Amino acid sequence: MTATGGPGSAPDTPSSTPWLVVVDPQRIFAAPDSAWGSPMWPDAVANVRRLVPAFAGRVIVTRWVAPPEPRVGSWRAYMEAWPFADHPADHALFDVVDEVAGLGDHTLTATTFGKWDQLVGVTGPTPHLVVTGVSTDCCVISTALPAADAGATLTVVSDACAGSTPENHRAALDVMALYPPQITLRTTDEVLAART
Repeated sequence: MTATGGPGSAPDTPSSTPWLVVVDPQRIFAAPDSAWGSPMWPDAVANVRRLVPAFAGRVIVTRWVAPPEPRVGSWRAYMEAWPFADHPADHALFDVVDEVAGLGDHTLTATTFGKWDQLVGVTGPTPHLVVTGVSTDCCVISTALPAADAGATLTVVSDACAGSTPENHRAALDVMALYPPQITLRTTDEVLAART
């Protein structure tokens, strides 16, 4: 598949055909019995599933896995602070949740919370990304800000993202709202209305 906005496209023109990005819909961030499980995930994933059909062939699911040894810099202290997450990449905690499994056309895995460095290889350098996922205040914002800084155009779907808490979700959305026109916030209904 050749991504619109990839090599050979004008470097300052966002792709007119957006990609749906589902950031880290994994058991570690979504399961209710996980220390990092978001209480907002059930409502968010219902909206993610509503969005998927409108982006057929252009759905990217990302995964975070613990960085391997030897760890660089602050990742050493981070993994010591969260030993429950310190497992090999094939551990069940890092599995995509059942509600999203099989819905992606591409699956990208990284040992960093931000996924822009992996996304650009699929989408090209100046895509339009419609961003959903978990958690808003970690992996989503860590993906959105570098992507915007690199020249991508982003729509963050506020009710298809789940924060670690409702308060942290709102705080992350408020930060991303400071970046128009590179980042805009929309609801699922607004995104779907624009796709019809």
